[in-house]
Amino acid sequence: QVQPVESGGGSVQAGGSLRLSCAVSGYIYSNNWMAWFRQAPGKEREGVAGIFTGDGTTVSADSVKGRFTISQDNAKNTVYLQMNSLKPEDTAMYYCAAQRAGGPWSLAKVYKYWGQGTQVTVSS
Repeated sequence: QVQPVESGGGSVQAGGSLRLSCAVSGYIYSNNWMAWFRQAPGKEREGVAGIFTGDGTTVSADSVKGRFTISQDNAKNTVYLQMNSLKPEDTAMYYCAAQRAGGPWSLAKVYKYWGQGTQVTVSS
């Protein structure tokens, strides 16, 4: 498939954990940037974490540092987002993006492929 496919969203209480998965085809996955974005109602889409699959370099937003971890599984062409210590403000639709064409990793418009999104809801 060309479009990334996300899974793993759901509803949890504050302090809980979720793991999101994003699977893409091999030619998109190899030596490319992939990232997780999120968008809450009425807010702009924001970059959460990114990874360069070629060497495993990772980056993340300050708001999730120490709580969220992005990782990869080369055998499955899949990127994960492990989310721990979730807060109500983490509630959003989470999107997987692939193939960054230059520009800041957290800028949505630089990514060519997008998944449909998976909802994460954190209750207090």
